[in-house]
Amino acid sequence: MDNVYSCANDNCPENMDDKDNGNIDTINQALDNANSGKFHFRTFLTAGMGFFTDAYDLFIIGTVIAILPMVGWVITTTDAALISSISLIAAVIGALTFGRLLDYLGRKAVYGLELVLLVIGALGSAFLSFKSVDALIFWRLLLGIGIGGDYATSSVIMSEYSNIKSRGKYVGSILSMQSIGLVVSSLLALAFLLNTKIIPLADAWKILLAVGAVPAAVVIYYRRKMPEPPRYTVAKGHADEAAANLKSYTGIDVKMDKKKEQVNAPWYTLFTDRKFLITLIGTAGAWFLMDWAFYGNSIMSHDIFATIITQTGLAGLIKSTEYAALIFTVAALPGYWLATFTLDKIGRKTIQVIGFTMLAVSYMILAAFPVLDTPGYVVEFLVVYGMSYFFMMFGPNVTTFVYPPEVFPVTTRGLGTGISAAGAKTGAFIGTFVDAFIIVSGLSVLMSVLTVFSIAALIITVLCLPETKGRAMEEISREKEYTQTVQ
Repeated sequence: MDNVYSCANDNCPENMDDKDNGNIDTINQALDNANSGKFHFRTFLTAGMGFFTDAYDLFIIGTVIAILPMVGWVITTTDAALISSISLIAAVIGALTFGRLLDYLGRKAVYGLELVLLVIGALGSAFLSFKSVDALIFWRLLLGIGIGGDYATSSVIMSEYSNIKSRGKYVGSILSMQSIGLVVSSLLALAFLLNTKIIPLADAWKILLAVGAVPAAVVIYYRRKMPEPPRYTVAKGHADEAAANLKSYTGIDVKMDKKKEQVNAPWYTLFTDRKFLITLIGTAGAWFLMDWAFYGNSIMSHDIFATIITQTGLAGLIKSTEYAALIFTVAALPGYWLATFTLDKIGRKTIQVIGFTMLAVSYMILAAFPVLDTPGYVVEFLVVYGMSYFFMMFGPNVTTFVYPPEVFPVTTRGLGTGISAAGAKTGAFIGTFVDAFIIVSGLSVLMSVLTVFSIAALIITVLCLPETKGRAMEEISREKEYTQTVQ
């Protein structure tokens, strides 16, 4: 029986074959060729608000740690490093756990639960820490598990609803919501620091942490209401359910035949298939090195900017927060969105190669000319440091997020993405924790380390990652090799 496509709205697929391609092809092609529609925007908004929150929660902690000693907390260098980084190592646990559950139980079974953990962790950090470093670390750990889960789930969900021609834009736009979280965290922190007579610092740090729970709480309901993505459902052999979910969520109507197909790519395929293993090394390895630089620099921004300012105490904190807001707004934010809107034109691999190359150049300049990180060269430092942030975003920070859900088969896509994200957050944890000690030897030493990492990541990108622009995920991941007809 021929498969039949019909559609009552502007999401109608283009260039569909009218021959019998099998149920899996029918669903995949309907989504791959669908026009951009309301369901794409709805999915982006539901997933993207989580990433706004992820960025806010991860980066606001740098300001909070700077405030705590001013309000009576006793915090050692080791305490500060742990508070800053514990959410990141917890994110490794969250990414691996939710990534595996995403494939084992299904997307719908777990999507939204990661935000529940995030909300509890954010509120606990704000109101249940009681001047205890250990308690704050516990709540930040719980928050981090939720953040890691979000990394494993949201990109997979968005990719599975995307079409071919705009998939990079849709998935990239989720990560780019980070840019708004970065800017909001720095501007909100600055607003509180400049108005301590209205809101004392003893209350300000609690409010700053609690705000992170709000946007996540808003979208939990919408995540839990989303149907199982049709690509996953049909790959598990439930063709009629996939067609029903496709119609209810996107408005696209397809007819299934009686042939039952399944994608049989179990979790260990990522390690037994040599090509997948190489790709996994590429996605996790490049992301590991990128996140070491990104999170280490961003969470420790006050320590980095302290090298170019003369003020101390609250005045110094205000000045470093102003510089952070400037870098995030002028360099990082446009870099995120430029990458997002050119991924499907320039290509993932090309942008990642450009980004790592320019990161190496930026860090090399700062390492070779330590005079730049002194109070006499503030403008010059901000220009070079800002360049590194622009090309981090117009480069590997966006592309390393987009790559994983595109390159692994649907039945192991969650785990492949989770492992990649776990690699990233391992780098972020180590970077944030270790950089606190490296920077004691001088900022140029840290920049020398990051130069080497950028070159290594560039080599990994060239050797291990394919170009995915304009290609169906089923083609990239060689999914047909693992598709079977069952009785």
